[in-house]
Amino acid sequence: STRTTPPRSDRPTACGKHPAQRPDRNFDTLQAYRLPPYCPQLNPDEGVWAHLKKSLGNLAACTTDQLATQVRTRLKKMQYRPDLLDGFIAETGLTLAS
Repeated sequence: STRTTPPRSDRPTACGKHPAQRPDRNFDTLQAYRLPPYCPQLNPDEGVWAHLKKSLGNLAACTTDQLATQVRTRLKKMQYRPDLLDGFIAETGLTLAS
């Protein structure tokens, strides 16, 4: 059974099934929302992995070490492209809190 707590604030937080994320904790300033167990539309990292897989599409790595090296290199390159990373967040419809 799911225990619900009355809204106590206008500051939402997401919670899952992990004990640390349960809404029945005594947090006076948080409001809990249950999300689906798997929600790729709200995960910016789904865009990261899709972009990475697309960039590796024509790669002919001979060994897993070569593949791992290419993956690390391409992830590192993404790290220096804030416009690309912002795009992954924008795809979710979520906004960054400032």
